[in-house]
Amino acid sequence: MPETGTKPEAAADIRTGTEPETGTKTGSAAPPATAPAPVARPAHRDPRVLRWLGAFTASTLGDSVFYLSLSWAAVSSGTPAQAGLVTAVSAVPRALLMLVGGVVADRLGPRRVVLVSDTVRCAVTLGLAAVLLLASPGLWILAAVALVFGTVDALFLPAVGALPPRIAERDQLARVQGMRGIAHRVGAVLGGPLGGLAVAVSGSAGAFALAGALFALSLPLLWTLRLRTLPGEDSTAPRKGTALRDLADGLRYLRGHKVLGPAMIVVLLSDLGFVGPLNVGLAILSEQRGWGAPGIGWILAGFGAGAGAASLLLTVRGRVSRAGLVQGLTMVAGAGSIAALAHVPRLPAAVLVALSIGLLAGLSGVLCNAVIQTACDPAYLGRVSSVAALGSLGIAPLSFPLTGAAIGLWGTGPVFVASAAVCALSGVYGLAVPALRRAELPE
Repeated sequence: MPETGTKPEAAADIRTGTEPETGTKTGSAAPPATAPAPVARPAHRDPRVLRWLGAFTASTLGDSVFYLSLSWAAVSSGTPAQAGLVTAVSAVPRALLMLVGGVVADRLGPRRVVLVSDTVRCAVTLGLAAVLLLASPGLWILAAVALVFGTVDALFLPAVGALPPRIAERDQLARVQGMRGIAHRVGAVLGGPLGGLAVAVSGSAGAFALAGALFALSLPLLWTLRLRTLPGEDSTAPRKGTALRDLADGLRYLRGHKVLGPAMIVVLLSDLGFVGPLNVGLAILSEQRGWGAPGIGWILAGFGAGAGAASLLLTVRGRVSRAGLVQGLTMVAGAGSIAALAHVPRLPAAVLVALSIGLLAGLSGVLCNAVIQTACDPAYLGRVSSVAALGSLGIAPLSFPLTGAAIGLWGTGPVFVASAAVCALSGVYGLAVPALRRAELPE
């Protein structure tokens, strides 16, 4: 049907005596007062963010309880070598399928993937608890469950990384990363004692039941979570191309990005230098100093407190000026603390050094994650998160046996210094890349 000479909007303007362009009455000298723009709600007061945070915290706690229960059940059912094999099984699918998990998150939507992942983990864990309560099936079922969990983790972790832009405004993403860091620390600190208490009270079956209940707690929170529609996003439109093409497209996007490509190298180098001393080296150092298992616990508590304080800082402030520069400098300073840890003779001093590692390296880590979140096109965030997670959970753990062998040859001091040098290299590299060094968080 052809248009008439006057549009309805224009006719309305003629009838009301207003100008189409300005909306002011003809002959009026002053425009009407405009309503103030709505103020964005801070992330820590946003019910949608808090619902996501509750689900993530419950899931993280369930993860910690599950892996402690798995280790205990494996040790109780077999030799130490067999137990080590069972606990290592989950790492294989996690490393092999992590990049695929990023593609799945971007194609199907992160909320759907996280919801299905926690549903599977809940069902499998509760099923294992029931089996252990009724019978003693042996190590094979523990290995099978570990394999399932590793596969689910490969889908869950990239999807979790892709959720924040869909639940918070861009200027709140740094605060969301701080809240996520706090939730992660809560899960790591409380999960072990909860799992140990459950094992002591009701055995492995009760501990697995507790893990399943925690996964179940996340499901209604995720189910009622409603996501923001991203600009240009149409969730009803079918995705074109194959999953392999999506993966290649994501890697090309990452390689060509001036901030994200270097940020992935920073993440990999920092994890390679960090996880060996704090996982393998710390146990050997505590044994050599005569601090024993309590010493390990105190040092880890110091590290956790520092990392939690760094996350809390970002949660409260919402942003840090010159984030790229601060990220590089704090990583270099944190590397110095890592080197110092192996040369501290007394436990209280070691706890303080661990506190400084957590504060400095933790702040560097949350800032790096915040920069990645704000710099990345949300359409690619699942794939970008999968690359970062692959470095942290797939490649970096390969340094564990190398760290142990190196300490056997050269001692803890030189190995801690070498690991600190790798961490410092990540910070120096970040400072040397202009785009990453000048990266800012949105105001």
